[in-house]
Amino acid sequence: MGDPVIRPEAWLVMRAKTRAIDRLRAMRRREKTFVAPVDEAAASVSDHPTKNPGVVAERRGLVRSALDGLPEPQRRVVELAFFEGLKQSEIANRLGEPLGTVKTRARLALERLRSLMKREGTTQA
Repeated sequence: MGDPVIRPEAWLVMRAKTRAIDRLRAMRRREKTFVAPVDEAAASVSDHPTKNPGVVAERRGLVRSALDGLPEPQRRVVELAFFEGLKQSEIANRLGEPLGTVKTRARLALERLRSLMKREGTTQA
């Protein structure tokens, strides 16, 4: 048997998540050194492809709606992972849940989010 085949969409989502978590952790480190972090998003507004606040608000609404469609345990795992930048083992410790349970909830949540977003016509996958 060879290595498992990873779909490009799955790889891209994984890379985006990893980079987002790295960026959050870097920002936290900067905050702990009492140096005000530069808000790169605000600094480069003129270079941002979505200058229209309506587009940003619409996307934010779609994401919030999709998250609200998740069962509470799955939503909590996703919020801790993406918004607080915690690793799955850190989430398990914080929630007092087994690591396997956290991993299953994360996988099910991402599958459900993909399905909800696909239904809204926001993704190709």
